[in-house]
Amino acid sequence: MLALADDLSGAAEIAAALLSPRRAARIELGPQTHTRIARNTHSLIVKDLDSRPSSTAEAMGAVRSALNEYSAHQPLVFFKIDSLLRGNIAATVRAASDQPVVLAPALPLGGRTVVNGVLHCDGVPLHESRAWQAERATPPVTIADVLAPMPCRIMTVDDVRSGELHARLVASIAADRIPVCDSATDTDLDTILTATVEIPDVRLIGSGGLASALGRALAVPGALPAPPMNPEHALLIVVGTADPGAAHQMRMLTDAGVRTVGIDARPPVQVEPRPDEVARLLTALEQGPAMLTLDAPDGVEPACSAELVRLLAATVQRTVEHVSSPTDLVLTGGETARRVLDGLGIDALTPITQVHHGAVHSRTPTGTSVVTRPGSFGDADSLVRIVEHLRPARKRKAEH
Repeated sequence: MLALADDLSGAAEIAAALLSPRRAARIELGPQTHTRIARNTHSLIVKDLDSRPSSTAEAMGAVRSALNEYSAHQPLVFFKIDSLLRGNIAATVRAASDQPVVLAPALPLGGRTVVNGVLHCDGVPLHESRAWQAERATPPVTIADVLAPMPCRIMTVDDVRSGELHARLVASIAADRIPVCDSATDTDLDTILTATVEIPDVRLIGSGGLASALGRALAVPGALPAPPMNPEHALLIVVGTADPGAAHQMRMLTDAGVRTVGIDARPPVQVEPRPDEVARLLTALEQGPAMLTLDAPDGVEPACSAELVRLLAATVQRTVEHVSSPTDLVLTGGETARRVLDGLGIDALTPITQVHHGAVHSRTPTGTSVVTRPGSFGDADSLVRIVEHLRPARKRKAEH
């Protein structure tokens, strides 16, 4: 099985959704060769294309290149897109459409549903919500707007629940119209999956919601092995998201006693890490888990986001070089996670388990832990739960 994702936190989300005791998995970050893929024993390869900030042409090229490289070895392909419709979704669909495709982007668990072809966030249409406030662009009104000029047909909730969904999907594909499926519940996504996989050579395109439906369909009995815990390792939490909910998550983690170091995020963004910020972060890590954040009293300027992510990654790299023990990482935001791991030379992850949906615990080739999580995911206690998962002794101490 092959899954392609446009960012790292999404790749990990998909890997966790499809993980099972009998299905080994690997998340690939760097370029791989046919020889390596042919020899590896993993039955699930998840490729982070790192294409969300790319141009349309670059994103299409990344998808086609991955399909050419991997698909001979991986007959079932899943395409992961952002549940908030960010990134190069039209390019992904276009590149995948040399075979039949079905699109179902809902993530009901995260409050993201699709009604009459319009994505809703906790019942509010995406274009009326604040979900894109950290983006440079404006959100689309409908999913059809995202795909234009490619023709599509909306499969309403009534279509999904009609008992005739398979026939309607086939008719839409025969008419060269991309089926876009409404979904209000996980049961709707299960229904869509069942109707879709009966279509020959079909390709699934969706968010973590559809991937979870696929995981449920492929589930086998048994428990995953217990994740390794390394209390002797340093633990660094890096928050690189400008999502509004992150402030509450960081506040709860600070209240739980985790020391915080902020780097100056005001424009113009500095090119190199500041020695004093690196020194403060090193001091904090010597005393226990530490959190690296963006210090932006007036909010992060969207035009500076790429530069800030690179600065965060460089600060982490400079810090980790001087830490006396191996360093476990918690990385929020897909681009932040990818830039940090690139800077540390980590080109693959083995997913182990997830703390909550989207917060995925993986192991690096050197044995350190990495938890990745999309920036917009998680309740207010998300970061606290992740730290308690990696350091159970802290939770036991707090309870006493």
